[in-house]
Amino acid sequence: MEGLFTRYNGITSIVGDIVNLRVGNVEEMAVPPRNRDLAVVEQDGKTFSLAQIIKLSDDLVSLQVFSGTKGLSNSASIRFLGETMQAIYSENILGRVFGGSGQAIDNGPSLSHEPKVQINGPTVNPTARVLASRMIRTDVPMIDVFNCLVESQKIPIFSVAGEPYNKFLARIGIQADADVVVFGGLGLIFDDYHSFKQSFEEAGVLSRTVMYVNLASDPVVERLMVPDLCLAVAEKMATEEGKRVLVLLTDMTAYADAMKEIGIAMEHIPSNRGYMGDLYSQLARRYEKACDFKGAGSVTILSVTTMPGNDVTHPVPDNTGYITEGQFYLHNGEIDPFGSLSRLKQHVVGKQTRGDHGQIMNTMIRYYSEGVEAEQKQAMAFDLSEFDRKLLKFSLLFRQRFMKLDVSMPLEEALDGCWALLSECFDKDEVVIKQQLKDQYWVHSHG
Repeated sequence: MEGLFTRYNGITSIVGDIVNLRVGNVEEMAVPPRNRDLAVVEQDGKTFSLAQIIKLSDDLVSLQVFSGTKGLSNSASIRFLGETMQAIYSENILGRVFGGSGQAIDNGPSLSHEPKVQINGPTVNPTARVLASRMIRTDVPMIDVFNCLVESQKIPIFSVAGEPYNKFLARIGIQADADVVVFGGLGLIFDDYHSFKQSFEEAGVLSRTVMYVNLASDPVVERLMVPDLCLAVAEKMATEEGKRVLVLLTDMTAYADAMKEIGIAMEHIPSNRGYMGDLYSQLARRYEKACDFKGAGSVTILSVTTMPGNDVTHPVPDNTGYITEGQFYLHNGEIDPFGSLSRLKQHVVGKQTRGDHGQIMNTMIRYYSEGVEAEQKQAMAFDLSEFDRKLLKFSLLFRQRFMKLDVSMPLEEALDGCWALLSECFDKDEVVIKQQLKDQYWVHSHG
């Protein structure tokens, strides 16, 4: 195609990673530029970097340069490719690590000639979606027992810097009963990236995992590509191969910060706290890729969203909460049962799980809540009743056996553990729960 070899000079300005190119009459160009199309930046007769068109205005084209603009001069030329960003897609991508430009970065065999799939496609037609009804087991009791992760769910882990959320996310990737895990790292430090890769390798699950990683030292522009690459591949696996795909993303606040940085470079008018006014729609466009496809597989999204200053009203967690179906709160190295919520758990509790699940879930949280109140009474030197002291013992053991992040057990074992803890701390007649369930499981817990 002739247009692929036509080079255009005329760079008017370079701002951050943004290049502004004046091209004259767009309609007369061999390959007319379109929004989100790719281009090649060339300098001194050599390829400098890939770039993506992000804005068209009369005869001015603005492009994001993937590798950054350090060392780029205004004399460089641009060659438009006439196609959008694509992700490599074949059975050979499993176990591989890709960068934010979609190219393999793990020194493995080249995949450049493998088939590709377009990214940034439309979200699924609602008529092709199936109501969420299947659970994804994680062997994390604070999720499986109290806030089930359901196929096609989109749910964030709200946390703060310094918490072990990446270690926790890796554990879920290893233990979850999904067919494929697609991992997206956004602005990761190298140690975190290495930790994820090593954890997947040592657990023997790298062969069912695909990793897309943007390091903190990599260009900010590529950070914006990682979720789209992950979701395009996940959707293809779900629809064409019927796979149950779990997408893990960390950290979506870094993604939003990258959008803010690009927006400021583009001189867009900022909204709340410097973020662009389309923050909600940009996040929603990615999260809405979560889907249980009719007659095929599913895409489930579990992301990390850090809250600067532990402020849940910060624009990123605030907007995320309106899009997603609940959240997991992670602080002090524990999943907080009070702040966490899975809005889809009612679709599987007691239907795909054991008959006592719903009752034991509610009873445990009720007694833990009362135990926290008893701890406050004790701290303020109020007299404690005998039942208060039982509640204190219960809340202490509940934290140790269920809330710690390193606790791992199958759902049925966790439910049995709940009954065992109740019988250890209370008399049978003191526990308010259906008598039929007590008759069945109270004895079982001592068996």
